[in-house]
Amino acid sequence: MIVAAAPAPAATPWFHSLDWERLLETYGVPLLAAIVVLLVGMWVARRLSNAMPRATARMGVDPMLGNFLRNVVYAASLVIVVVLAIGTLGVQITPLLAVLGTAGLAVGLALKDSLSNIASGVMLVTLRPFRVGDVVTVAGQTGTVREVRIFQTVITGADNQHTTIPNTLITAAPIINLTAEPTRRVELVVGIGYEDNIQLARDTALALMKADPRVLQTPAPDVVVYELGAHAINLGIRCYVKSADWFGTKVTLLEQLKLGFDKAGINIPYPQQDMHLYLHGKDGGVVEADALVRDKP
Repeated sequence: MIVAAAPAPAATPWFHSLDWERLLETYGVPLLAAIVVLLVGMWVARRLSNAMPRATARMGVDPMLGNFLRNVVYAASLVIVVVLAIGTLGVQITPLLAVLGTAGLAVGLALKDSLSNIASGVMLVTLRPFRVGDVVTVAGQTGTVREVRIFQTVITGADNQHTTIPNTLITAAPIINLTAEPTRRVELVVGIGYEDNIQLARDTALALMKADPRVLQTPAPDVVVYELGAHAINLGIRCYVKSADWFGTKVTLLEQLKLGFDKAGINIPYPQQDMHLYLHGKDGGVVEADALVRDKP
């Protein structure tokens, strides 16, 4: 008599054998707490950083400092929040901080240029060679300062293009602040011919500058001889205007000077050279130019 073997019991999936209640208690609750700490911490970091510009504005501090502190506070807060979230998972923070310190040293050596930008940003905010809204020339670029960030400074040029310049390049080169003072001098160099009357040219230029309401009368406009050049007498035509009116006044005066000099009969010469031609005959003597003209047959 043959007895059939009993069927083998079906294999139980491995996840059915796990103690889900214990796993949830051991890992689920800390993970959920870490997520909550991370989300709440990011929200607090954002609110705290956004409050910095308003706080500095109430204290009468330059807005550039407020924007810079906002970026610094947000970055530092995120680091603290991430460390706290990791600690909530049960990871020992002290060894973690030691590892982060060692890794930070290696990263700092690799990113020394970026750290230099941070140091330069701190110098710009502390020393304040310019403020937000000033027109400056830095690292070969001219524009209006919009923002000083941790790593870069943003300026807007006259063509409304945004230029982002690393802070290190700004502090390593001369900084020209074109609007630091309320007034600015317009200085034009215009040449007149040697046969023209210098006093007439001076009177014409002074009359044109006094007729422009943007030109300040103190200090008084003046016209001086800058140079007896190779092709012209170069006049320095100078006046002071408000910093905001500098460019508009300059281009207007250039046009009015051309029209005024033309009306007064004053010549604005262009570079030219006089050529003297000497002709020599076969015997080496100088031949008159008229002698070279052949008689008509």
